[in-house]
Amino acid sequence: MIDSPSTALPAFTAHRVQRDRGSLSVRDFPGNGPAFVVLHGFPDNSHIYDDLIPHLVAAGRRTVAVDFLGFGASDKPQGAHYSFEQQLGDLEAVVETLALDRLIPVGHDAGGPAAVNFALQHPERTAAVCLMNAFYGDAPGLRVPEFIELFSNKGLQALTRHFLASPQQFAWLLGFQRDQMQAGLTEPQKARYTDFLGPIIDGNFRQQPSAAPAFAQMTYRLTDEVAANTARLLEFRRSDVPLLLIWGKCDPYLHASVAEYMRSNARNATLHILEAGHWPQIDASADVARLLLASH
Repeated sequence: MIDSPSTALPAFTAHRVQRDRGSLSVRDFPGNGPAFVVLHGFPDNSHIYDDLIPHLVAAGRRTVAVDFLGFGASDKPQGAHYSFEQQLGDLEAVVETLALDRLIPVGHDAGGPAAVNFALQHPERTAAVCLMNAFYGDAPGLRVPEFIELFSNKGLQALTRHFLASPQQFAWLLGFQRDQMQAGLTEPQKARYTDFLGPIIDGNFRQQPSAAPAFAQMTYRLTDEVAANTARLLEFRRSDVPLLLIWGKCDPYLHASVAEYMRSNARNATLHILEAGHWPQIDASADVARLLLASH
């Protein structure tokens, strides 16, 4: 069952967090306890958490929503080089600028590596890590959406640049992937996908400057990042930081077997599988909030 969408977001403080090139858009919702720092994947932005945030703030918890450089309302510097290392640096810059002593990074989709690697590098500041339908290292059954696989294939870079230069063809690709991602969703969840999530993703590319360069570079580095994180699995297994896995069971790509594999490799992990798709924070926001609030 889909939760009722929030009618309005709670009040927040808008920050611009400076990076080497450009600045990040950060929304800081007041509260207590270790801050939930919510991290998006591609090709979306921090507004994918707008149904979840009111639940967390109503419970009195501080929540910080970050647009990675190149996405959403963050700057998109001309000629910028986007990478997973840069996104980890984005998170570290937010933590330092907002003086967050303790936090819970919440990584969805491609936001997962930044959340986990922050915890590995800064365990003393990490109360827990939450991953939602995310990836980290290689895992049996790991499959990425066709749209992402196309753009991550280094041998097809000329073709993907052509798609990026053609709004009509790029929109066709997005439309194909949108249909695939909705497989298994309930009718209310499909309606929320169309009304809420679709415009977030479309707006990322239609705005000027567009998120297309960041999307293209991040997807191009996908396989390299998975390989790099696979090499870190020994460090991952040794970590004592609690890992909370919240998974939508209807995700046709990052399905529950990926979460099960991560749980089996972690020292202190719990897994909750929800009646949701790839975006459980939209499809089951109240359930996700309850699990997050109970985690720490």
